[in-house]
Amino acid sequence: MVKIFKDKSELANAFCDELMKLSNEKEKIFLALSGGSTPKIIFEVLSDKYEKKINWNKIHLFWSDERCVHPDDVESNYGMTNKYLLDFIDIPEENVHQIKGENNPELEAERYSEEISNIVNTENGLPRFDMMMLGLGEDGHTASIFPDQMHLLDTDKICEVAVHPSSGQKRITLTGNVINNSEQVSFLVTGKGKAEILKKILLEKNKIYPAEFIEPVNGNLNYFVDNESSFLLNKK
Repeated sequence: MVKIFKDKSELANAFCDELMKLSNEKEKIFLALSGGSTPKIIFEVLSDKYEKKINWNKIHLFWSDERCVHPDDVESNYGMTNKYLLDFIDIPEENVHQIKGENNPELEAERYSEEISNIVNTENGLPRFDMMMLGLGEDGHTASIFPDQMHLLDTDKICEVAVHPSSGQKRITLTGNVINNSEQVSFLVTGKGKAEILKKILLEKNKIYPAEFIEPVNGNLNYFVDNESSFLLNKK
């Protein structure tokens, strides 16, 4: 389902409402976060308006991907989440499951896979996240599954090491099968720069971009988009 909002603020509030409803329905929530500018706005709304509305004791936070950098690095997804969300909510430390980007990438991918296996509920032989937040790159990548690394969509591993095609930076990412095993997958897409790729994925459907292969096998797929990113969807 595609949900269009007038701006980032309206989008953020709608997503936060979805998370609050989910937290009211379940005793435990396994949530995978993403990085980027749109999640930053989500985190700001969560910390400002939902700090007391959500029972954070129920929620276990994971990440869909992480750059292999120190958590103090400006590129760290964990660092950004810490700055805009974790510092403002009362969540148990043991509920925050950080990808340690400063560690050896291959070993950390294995360690994080094991941590997920030990904590997240399993279905179909794979971890089943209650909600998966995803971003969408202008090249059609999601999490850290890039167009030149499509094998990460169908590997039997929970986490793998990915490499940014331009910078060569290593990243740790959840794989396609794990993402597609989620109960809810929510793409968060904002800004004019995402309009062209959003049109290609939602209308042209040529199955050439990683994001096009995100189709939950037994769950719901939602696109939360703003007016700027969606303006091409109604053009003929």
